[in-house]
Amino acid sequence: MSTRVFAKKKKLSPSSVLKMIVPWALFLIVVVAVIIGVQNVSKSSEGESLRTMEQAVRRSVVQCYALEGRYPPSLDYLQEHYGLHLDTDKYVYHYQVTGANLLPQIVVFSTGSGSAGAGMNTTVNTAVDTTVDTTVLQ
Repeated sequence: MSTRVFAKKKKLSPSSVLKMIVPWALFLIVVVAVIIGVQNVSKSSEGESLRTMEQAVRRSVVQCYALEGRYPPSLDYLQEHYGLHLDTDKYVYHYQVTGANLLPQIVVFSTGSGSAGAGMNTTVNTAVDTTVDTTVLQ
């Protein structure tokens, strides 16, 4: 009885190599697509939160004008009298009064601390949102 200690190695055919590579390539493509999708959702969400914060400030400004007949002198005034909450850890607020009866300049900047790669993104909303919360008026 003779036993073979060394077995003859089988050579890999091109079709068997292809059968091993294709699943790994598909897996890598799916992983890359998921990573890109998550990054896009994150950027979109950040831009939306900037717009939402700017709209909240703008609504409070317009509400103050509707109730008092003048625009508020500062964002502190809105916080004290209208309950506006500003997230100063995540955003920087630019509020500049240009005249007694002119809508102040309102711009919200991201500080970049909320997520990686945020930088100093700005959003400028040129449309004026003139909706007023009527629950305060009643």
